[in-house]
Amino acid sequence: MPTEPTPEGRFELAASPFCRHIQSKKLFFRSSPPEHEEDILDASRHCWCRRTQQVLGPDGEVVAPDDCRAGRECFQGLL
Repeated sequence: MPTEPTPEGRFELAASPFCRHIQSKKLFFRSSPPEHEEDILDASRHCWCRRTQQVLGPDGEVVAPDDCRAGRECFQGLL
C-alpha cells in the first residue's frame, strides 16, 4: 500500500519507483501511485510517455516500467 499511517495518525506517501510521466490505461483507474509493474501494465502491456504522448520518451528510448526508472536521462520522480 502506498500510504501507511504514522503513530501520530498522519499518512506518508511512499515514492513510486517509476517516472511520473509513464502512463497506461490501467493507471487511469488507480487512486495511488504505482509500486509494481503490474500496477501499470494490463493485458495489452501498452504504455506511453505523457511528455511525448508516444511510446518513445524524450530521450528517444522505448517507454516501459523496467526502463522508466531513476537513472534514465529523462526520469522525473513522483515527489
